[in-house]
Amino acid sequence: MSHTILLTLLTCLSPQEAPAQVPPATETALPEVKVKGKKGKDRERADGPVKSYRARRSATVTKTDTPLSDVPQSVQVVPESLVKDQGMRSMSEVIRYVPGASMNPGEGGRDQPVLRGISTSSDFFVDGLRDDALYFRDPYNAERIEILKGPSGMTFGRGGAGGVVNRVTKRPLEQPLSQVELSLGSWDDKRGSVDISDRLGAQAGFRVNAVAEDSKGFRDGFKLRRSGINPVLEFALGSDTLALVGVEHFEDRRTTDRGLPALNGRPYEAPRETFFGDPGQSPSAAVVDAFTAKVETSLASNVILRNAFRATRYDTLRQNVQPNSLVDPTTGQLKISAYSQANLRTNLFNQTELEVRGRIGGMDHLLLAGLELGRQDSDNIRLTGYFGSATTATVSAAHPGASVTRWAAASTDTNNDVQANLAALYLQDQITLAPQWKAVLGLRYDRFGVSLEDRSPANLDLAHTDKALSPRAGLIYQPNATASYYASTSYAFLPSSETLSLSASNADLKPEKATNWELGGKWDLTPGFTLTAALFRLDRADVKSKDPNDPTKLVLSGLQRTEGIEIGFQGQVTDQWQVYGGFAHLDAKVVKDTGGSATSAAVSAGTQVPLVPRNAATWWNKVELSTRWALGLGLVYQASTYASTTNAVTLPSFTRADAAVYVGFGKQNRLSLNIENLFDRRYYPTAGNDYNITVGTPRRAQLTLSCRF
Repeated sequence: MSHTILLTLLTCLSPQEAPAQVPPATETALPEVKVKGKKGKDRERADGPVKSYRARRSATVTKTDTPLSDVPQSVQVVPESLVKDQGMRSMSEVIRYVPGASMNPGEGGRDQPVLRGISTSSDFFVDGLRDDALYFRDPYNAERIEILKGPSGMTFGRGGAGGVVNRVTKRPLEQPLSQVELSLGSWDDKRGSVDISDRLGAQAGFRVNAVAEDSKGFRDGFKLRRSGINPVLEFALGSDTLALVGVEHFEDRRTTDRGLPALNGRPYEAPRETFFGDPGQSPSAAVVDAFTAKVETSLASNVILRNAFRATRYDTLRQNVQPNSLVDPTTGQLKISAYSQANLRTNLFNQTELEVRGRIGGMDHLLLAGLELGRQDSDNIRLTGYFGSATTATVSAAHPGASVTRWAAASTDTNNDVQANLAALYLQDQITLAPQWKAVLGLRYDRFGVSLEDRSPANLDLAHTDKALSPRAGLIYQPNATASYYASTSYAFLPSSETLSLSASNADLKPEKATNWELGGKWDLTPGFTLTAALFRLDRADVKSKDPNDPTKLVLSGLQRTEGIEIGFQGQVTDQWQVYGGFAHLDAKVVKDTGGSATSAAVSAGTQVPLVPRNAATWWNKVELSTRWALGLGLVYQASTYASTTNAVTLPSFTRADAAVYVGFGKQNRLSLNIENLFDRRYYPTAGNDYNITVGTPRRAQLTLSCRF
């Protein structure tokens, strides 16, 4: 790696024309003549230079290429320029500057955002197609990441009660691009990436993104290795049809880190590097192979037909030796437990959509009709770690190491194969009612069937099918070209088998329901700067609760409610000053008793939802001092929050500062120094429960050399 860095540095330093800051190539697809009519939803690109933090359009909410001012729901777009300026490498880093969002540690083995008080591990999408396996994603091939707030079952079907995260991947450019980035950082951190795009004649183009990373991390025994490659070919089929095919191979191998326990209602004050359990026996691995094919054709001047297909194979393993109790204040001891979870999942999804523009009844309409078909197969095996003959080991918090002597299946461990079949129809109309008034109306019908083949001694085969309608409605008022106000309601259903899991206690239950009511505004305060605000109430109703007459079964009775206001801002305040961030004031609590199962206790009304701070604020600034030099400064504030629904352990409030220095040289090259946690504050950003609390990263430096050829 060191020889590669030296060679690249010498190439970058070769005499070239002097320039300003690094302006990446404009994200524009192949010439528009390939498909007549308005651009398809996946062909939207960032406005202006990619270095801009501002986003004007999105296809996540409406599934059509729509100005954000015409979207009656809260959407936060994290552009590639912000990803590069902050040196983001994970979804948790992407989420950290998004108001009203946080990240659950996901048992140390997966992405699990908390959106408007609802934690989810399955509401991830790639270009609008489901990507719901349990693993850590990397933004190396993302043009932007769009975070939708609130349920949107009409667009995405099951789940997504608090929102969804959609990665929009990079496509071939009109102009050639060859970019290499090499990074060195704290704790032997090494990372390299390439982004190459070129034309293959007038009718085709390709793009290849690749990444490799090797790091040890600040925690004792932690290791991370990941790599990925994503080649894409886009080509014309005649004068009216554009096709795209792409494949991706991605691997993530790391130590599963479940954090540390609490003592007396606060995180235990161990040295930040202390690993509780055994890092050597806590490997996590994910291997993802995906194939994507898309076709878009113009049937008439205002009629576009498109089809998107994605097949993905996920092979994941998560094994961990982890704290499993609070620290006893009398003895200073805690318990350690362990398990191993292997999953082999295959996803097949196909979406066919017809988009029609026309004028009906004196009003302009953008009609969208769609059919989605999907099949998922999930093979699961779980084992328990034994410490001698016991399933837990008691250790001192001062010396919290413990090792497993054998792995074996306990009576409650999973060994099954789950299959799910999806069929959905949806219809949406975006209507211009009058020059200043617009409306969005939509309805989706889902049929979601799941069957479980049990291979455990219990041999309990199960099957369940849910059928649901998901409506959405929004009204938009635009008094002028720079202001937009909206009122909307949206809905999503959450079946018991949402995450491809069934049990005797939940197989006969109807879906939970999530309904969002929202008022909001979006303002272009300057041509390059946008401010957004949303006032909302989100109810997750019919939450599963323990049956008072039969504790082995569940019933639908609980209600969780999140109310609040979210403010976001992004873009250029001046030609030299860009900002990104926002503020969220949230009140998330249980309104009616909820929870309760064989593995979790009931949760009483009045309980505060964990990992939802009442106040949170972020503010990232990038200031260009000259044509070569720029500075970055960011602040992240999070009020105190609870680690779990027990409300017994508090994660203290914190403020963290980040900084960066950028220097441009050569023709289109840049050297960046990013400092995370500038003042080396000790903090605890999130937790899986009261005894799996994440330790905030100490001061971390990352030096990145970016060269374009």
